[in-house]
Amino acid sequence: MTLTDIKQFTVRRSSSEQSCAGVLPPAGHFIGGTFVPGSSTQLIDVVDPTTEQVITSVQAGTAADVDVAVEAAVAAQKSWGATTPKERSEVLSLIANIIEDNREAFELIESANTGKPRTVAEDDVSSTIDTFRFMAGASRTLTSMAGGDYATGHTSVILREPVGVVGVITPWNYPLLMAAWKIAPILAAGNSIVLKPSEQTPLSTLKLAELVAGRIPDGILNVVTGQGRTVGQRLAEHPDIALIALTGSVVSGQAVAETAGKSVRRVHLELGGKAPVVVFPDADLRAAAAGVRNAGFWNAGQDCGAACRVLVHESVAEEFTEHLVREVGTLVVGAPGAGDDVEIGPMISRPHFERVKESLAEAKDAGLQVAIGGSALEGPGYFIEPTVISNVPAGAHIATHEIFGPVVTVESFSTTDEAITRANESPYGLSASVWTRDSSLSLSIPKQLDFGTVWVNSHLVLACEVPWGGFKGSGYGRDLSLYALDDYSRTKHVMINHSA
Repeated sequence: MTLTDIKQFTVRRSSSEQSCAGVLPPAGHFIGGTFVPGSSTQLIDVVDPTTEQVITSVQAGTAADVDVAVEAAVAAQKSWGATTPKERSEVLSLIANIIEDNREAFELIESANTGKPRTVAEDDVSSTIDTFRFMAGASRTLTSMAGGDYATGHTSVILREPVGVVGVITPWNYPLLMAAWKIAPILAAGNSIVLKPSEQTPLSTLKLAELVAGRIPDGILNVVTGQGRTVGQRLAEHPDIALIALTGSVVSGQAVAETAGKSVRRVHLELGGKAPVVVFPDADLRAAAAGVRNAGFWNAGQDCGAACRVLVHESVAEEFTEHLVREVGTLVVGAPGAGDDVEIGPMISRPHFERVKESLAEAKDAGLQVAIGGSALEGPGYFIEPTVISNVPAGAHIATHEIFGPVVTVESFSTTDEAITRANESPYGLSASVWTRDSSLSLSIPKQLDFGTVWVNSHLVLACEVPWGGFKGSGYGRDLSLYALDDYSRTKHVMINHSA
């Protein structure tokens, strides 16, 4: 394949950065409705991945800090769990309004802490608001099976109850939005929360805590910052935590599940992904390439549902790859303040930056063809060139394991059965997409793909009304939709003896 006259992506390193210094949240943990100092004097630096400069520092929480937060959550949950769905709905609506009223501050903080382009940060905040508003309504639909007589002389009543205190661990790629995906349904179901944000990106969650303080019941939302090996570990093992919910890596999920399993507590896991994009020969190849451009490189590819692994029929593989490389060549890479058209920011941290570089070096050492990109950018910040690797052989490590960066691989298949088998060979099972004009294929292929979400002729389109969650190594449990309320509530059977 000869790729001539392909426009290279644009890089903008100079910028007029907007400082978030004036809107940073207070220091300390948020426990019982107020910010409190931690039990340790140790701090964790929070770094701007665009400049590699420290923004601020947060408390390195301890097991003792978690214990204090859980105690506050246990006390608060008793009264919060007794509220009506209407009352909980009003609190969730209030949180949505608070975020809406302060959206500029949230966007500034999120861009500074993650390096997200402003358009991505704006989308995150809008989606966060929508999540709380949806759950405000959904909380009033939580029902159970009607009572009935199923044993002679007895009437059965089925109750839906909160599970109690939920421990939450959120990731660094969508700090505010992933917090909302947990907080909204957990509170809607009548539970209280102790939340550990990623130590790399805690600022927007702390800002949310600051703004809701005194406006929602004290103790129903608690935030403890710190490392996973201390704060996360204590959440997973604490005897008063009824359920632990994590969005993160497979390794983190395995550790949490192992710890929680020792006390047989419930676990909700949303883990990694390696989404296959199956392109059939009859597909609109230009549309498919544009779809991969948008869904493969959104948030710099740091998305567990990213369209990062293309499987295209061998008869159109070269044509599709040319379209894709042209699309990728139109991307703009840079700092959040470098222009409204910036689409790709940096990797979140130096260690993650090095991991992505290692994956690219491994691909080059294996002799794989880099059609565009393939390297780190010079200068400050953790920037990786948007990359397409073509002609990838079946089973290649780079095509089956999560890179979590702006890297898309392209491999070809000969038959439909081969496409299905190859798509399913990944250890992940979060999401996939199918591109075809054939109505029969659009119905039959998704049923054969072992993924929690399968799109047809689109990718990475989400809505609060439909569930999000995976199979296999991508975890279990559902975020979004009414199914999330099921995950964060429990069913109780009460049987009444008529003759008593």
